[in-house]
Parts: sequence; C-alpha cells; structure tokens
Amino acid sequence: MKITVVGTGYVGLVTGACLSDVGIEVTCVDIDQNKVEGLKSGVLPIYEPGLDEIVKRNYSKGRLNFSTDLGDAIRGAEAAFIAVGTPPGEDGSADLKYVLGVAKEIGEKMTDYLVVITKSTVPVGTAEKVRSAVNNVLSMRDVSFGFDVASNPEFLKEGAAIEDFMKPDRIVVGVDSDDAKKIMDKLYRPFTLNGHPVIFMDIPSAEMTKYAANSMLATKISFMNDIALLCEKVGADVNAVRKGIGSDPRIGNRFIYPGIGYGGSCFPKDVKALAKTARENGHVMRILEAVEEVNNDQKSVLFNKINAYFGGDLKGKTITLWGLSFKPNTDDMREAPSIVIAELLLEAGAKVRAYDPVAMEEAKLDLGDRITYCPDEMEALKGADALALITEWAEFRVPNWEKVGSSLRNKVVFDGRNLYRREVLAEVGFDYFGIGQGERIVEKTKA
Repeated sequence: MKITVVGTGYVGLVTGACLSDVGIEVTCVDIDQNKVEGLKSGVLPIYEPGLDEIVKRNYSKGRLNFSTDLGDAIRGAEAAFIAVGTPPGEDGSADLKYVLGVAKEIGEKMTDYLVVITKSTVPVGTAEKVRSAVNNVLSMRDVSFGFDVASNPEFLKEGAAIEDFMKPDRIVVGVDSDDAKKIMDKLYRPFTLNGHPVIFMDIPSAEMTKYAANSMLATKISFMNDIALLCEKVGADVNAVRKGIGSDPRIGNRFIYPGIGYGGSCFPKDVKALAKTARENGHVMRILEAVEEVNNDQKSVLFNKINAYFGGDLKGKTITLWGLSFKPNTDDMREAPSIVIAELLLEAGAKVRAYDPVAMEEAKLDLGDRITYCPDEMEALKGADALALITEWAEFRVPNWEKVGSSLRNKVVFDGRNLYRREVLAEVGFDYFGIGQGERIVEKTKA
C-alpha cells in the first residue's frame, strides 16, 4: 500500500513514520526544501522520544521517503493525508488556508482515484470545504477522477506520540462511502490485528470528536485548578481531594492533577476553536469559555505566590525556573505557562535563570536573551533567591536538596506541579509552596 502525508510537522511526521513502520510505503511532502533535506539526513524538526529512530530505520529501508514534489508523491497512492497546521485566528477560529491550499494542489496533481484524509485538527464542515476545493480544480482541469474525503483526527500526546499511534485507545474515522471505508480499513488493519478498535462514523461526527475530546480533558484540568484555588482558601489539600475523587471510576485519576495551567499546540487552540464554532452556530458553550478563562488565570498563580513571598518587591531578585516546555518529553513552547511566568517576573524587575533539558532553543524564540539559559539545573540555581518548578521533567524529581539549598540565597521552593512534599523539604529547612495545598504565604522577613 502506498500513501502520501502532506506536512512534516508533529502530526504529519509521526503519522508517516509510524505507518511506514508497519510496512506501508509512505512519502512525506513538505514545501520547505531545507526541512526535507534535513529529514533525509536524519535531522528532525521536532523532539519526540523514539521518533528519530523510527524515521532513520524506515528511511534506510526505503519505506519512508521525503519530497517537495506532491505530484510525484501521490502518483500511485491510494490515500493522501493532509497534516498541515491550523493556527488560531485572532477570533479563535481555526485558520484553514493551509489545509485548503493542500486540497487545491491535490486537485491539481492527482491522476487517479484517491482518498483525501484530513488529519489536521479542523472544525466541523472542513471536509466539505476540502471536497469543494478538490472538485473545483478538477472541473477547471476538465477531468473526472473519482475521489473521496475522510476525516481521521489524531489523538497523540506529545512525549508519548509513538506509543499512542502504535497502540491507540481508538482510531476514529469519518467516511461517507464504502470505497473510502475499505481503504481506511486496509490502512489500519495492522493495528486492528492487535485489538485496537477502528470506530467508523460520519464525517461531521469524526471532526467533532477531536474537539470534544480535547475540550473535555481541558475541562478536567481547569476544574481541578479551580478546586485547588478553593482548597487554599479553606485550608484543604488538593492532593488528598484528588485521590478521593480519582478513586471513583466515573471520574478516574487522569487529568485531575492541579498545576499552572495547560499549554501546547492542542488544548488552547481547540478550546477556542470549538467555542468559536458554537457561537457561529448560535450557541454559547458557557462551560468551555469558563475553562479557558480559568486556564489563563492559572498561568499567573505561581508568580503571584512568588511575588507575595517577597512582599510585592521583586526588583533585583533572581528566580530560577526548572523547566520551560509546556510538559515533559517535548520541546514544545506553544502556550507554555513558563512564558507567562517569565514575562511577569521580568515586568516586576526580577532576573530569570532557567534550565530545560530540550526546550531552551525553542524558548529563545519567545523570550530571547531577556532570561539566562543555563547548561544544567544546578548551574541555574547559582545566586538565585528562589526556585520555581515549572515542568515536571524526570531529572527534577529527586534533587539533592542540600546542594540546592547551598546554591540558593533563600531556601524556598515554588512547586508548580506538586512534585515535591512539604514535609520532606521542611526537614531540610525549606519553605515550600505548591498548588492547592492549603498553605498561607507569609511574607519573607526583609533583611
């Protein structure tokens, strides 16, 4: 089986690499010649654990190829995935210009029956716009190649994308013809052999499923962050509350960990887009709009704790940030809480020192040289007045607190992920402030 994947970003590259790993002949297409040449040389444009090995292995075996020539890539292909970006517009809606641009080019280059699959996260109704874009070009060419459109949303977690693709909870496919269903069934047969279900449905339902899933998870996160803030007001411990409600199978224990807000390429964008789609259709998703508001506020919670501890005067203070990416095991800085926290610290006159295992180059695109990037976590602590844990990378889980304390001017930790335990830190003389643990911040006594 031969397929084409248009777009070599996060979704496109993971999709192409994983499908080639089960024996499918895949050509990934991108307009960026430098990116394509880099991929051929084993240089990946993104960081994702395990992806480089799969790309290199399948490229060397000839199952995975990279090209800038879409016409050549779709010649003889049974299906073409559209996996390009859908950045949010100013009004929160998904910008479909790249998706529809690819659809138009497919119409220009296709020479036989093809299933055109939207893999990008797109609002309901996009498949019909893709169909129209292809049809319009075919009409101008005065040809009548048959084609179908399908929706196949991705459910990949950054940092665990390979596992998610190869061992999916479910594969959602929206089709409206038997021919398209047969090809999609053939495409995913290697995965169904291992018992992973393909859920076929109509195309609008498949498009909605992606947004509904991400919005539900975002809702759980914002709900727990709101509960955490209330716990601080009433003296409760959100960690205990989380265990108490997570043991209920109707709720479950996933996505109920409080923190400093969600980020990344999916949740913020998809929540905005779904709320915008609702308004365009005369409906207001009040819960979802509140989810976004809570999340935006949550990104400043850790700064507020730091600022209160130092009596509202951060001028000349140096704050160390451990972690910058929006979550561990990725270099993705899109909508990362660290950006908001760093900006607030800088605005308050503080200096910021930071260390992240993989995201510092990406962070420079947002923060430039206004903060100091350090080669390791201990170097980042030198001369700092406080430590703030931003991203729960594994290497931060069990630090040497004696060394940490000797490097800091003040033995104080602001834990944005509730990774540490207050009683452990208290034993070695640290002040500790987490999220939703009922603590009351006492202003540091001025020297």
